[in-house]
Amino acid sequence: MGSMWMMRQVSIRVVASTNSLLLSNSIVTSQFPISFSFSSFYPKSQYLISLVSSSQRHSLSTTAASSSSSSSSSHFGDVEEIVVSKNGSNSKTLLKGLTYSEFEDWVQLQGYRPGQALMLWKRLYGNDIWAHQIDELEGLNKDFKKMLSENAEFKALSLKEILTASDGTKKILFTLEDGQVIETVVIPCDRGRTTVCVSSQVGCAMNCQFCYTGRMGLKRHLTAAEIVEQAVFARRLLTSEVGSITNVVFMGMGEPLHNIDNVIKAADIMVHDQGLHFSPRKVTVSTSGLVPQLRRFLHESNCALAVSLNATTDEVRNWIMPINRKYKLGLLLETLREELRFKNNYKVLFEYVMLSGVNDSIEDAKRLIDLIEGIPCKINLISFNPHTGSQFQPTSDAKMIEFRNVLAEAGCTVFLRPSRGDDQMAACGQLGNPGAIQAPLLRVPKQFQTALNISV
Repeated sequence: MGSMWMMRQVSIRVVASTNSLLLSNSIVTSQFPISFSFSSFYPKSQYLISLVSSSQRHSLSTTAASSSSSSSSSHFGDVEEIVVSKNGSNSKTLLKGLTYSEFEDWVQLQGYRPGQALMLWKRLYGNDIWAHQIDELEGLNKDFKKMLSENAEFKALSLKEILTASDGTKKILFTLEDGQVIETVVIPCDRGRTTVCVSSQVGCAMNCQFCYTGRMGLKRHLTAAEIVEQAVFARRLLTSEVGSITNVVFMGMGEPLHNIDNVIKAADIMVHDQGLHFSPRKVTVSTSGLVPQLRRFLHESNCALAVSLNATTDEVRNWIMPINRKYKLGLLLETLREELRFKNNYKVLFEYVMLSGVNDSIEDAKRLIDLIEGIPCKINLISFNPHTGSQFQPTSDAKMIEFRNVLAEAGCTVFLRPSRGDDQMAACGQLGNPGAIQAPLLRVPKQFQTALNISV
């Protein structure tokens, strides 16, 4: 409880956190300093128990592994909650689902010093070890390692396959505990800025019409451990081949802010300076525009934000990105304009996938200039990457350059982003496996049917 000892009446709520939802278990009353044992309720080898205050409760992760939306913890006034975390049906604690403070609490709960927690943390995430099993934990106390073998789980994913595209991009397929498969992409860069693109969900609920993952619908959220492990595996498997992996983008399968609790928690683990130590400005979380979650992310995380814009009118965005029907362009951009006033030296990245005859006109470029006025930003123009069942065509290189030049002449910071890994379905918008049951294609507005070669 730290060095300050307080005597006050509080309520203690015991909460069991499994891979589904936080489940309220019981209420007991105590005073600080608190001394208690949960051995009669929960064997300590199965659970993480940590005490959090009402002010901290909002940042707790619910590690939800269901197709329901992420939800934040309930508020109970001056109630202190004890979070009891366990790895699904497995009796062992999955370490990569814990922030460092939770990690340290768990080690101390097992009867060991905080210093041993730091040594273990460095072997999981730092020192070029990225340990996945006990025999890789050199230099740790023998008894400590024995405790870990009995009570801790190190891996959240199983490697299924690695595919290599002609340009050197690597697509890694992972199998989850429930048999689902996710995809992670590692994008080498000659300038020493290799990026790992991680998934945050199995499938996606947003149904963006140009995205292959969106055809899957949402199967479930990934836990924080399953997200973090993608970056750990990438460094472990590919650092010797592609060099240091310096950047993380949450641009793989899923809408990250739909799974905001686990995404914020995973990002916190990734940027810890004694572990993976990614710079917060080099960890970028992308969103299609979930406005309340976007606002929360900007308040709670120092990581970078990307917004997938892709249209300059509500009519077009309602069609290609159905989330716009709930959070219109005006609301989305005004929220960014308001929030970024309070973040120094912070620029949002706008992603703009260019679809031939749909959103790539000079008029679109001029509207885009007006839309983003007053928002500190950079713009990435992205070539559409075709996939099975797609109605769209990519904008020509010449037209992309013309569009780029209009923005640049108006003073915008704008980049053309070439496709990477498209011959292995590893490029932007190509991840996943929709299967037989797919999300519906939406009606194409009349004025775009010719551009998509649809008979009127």
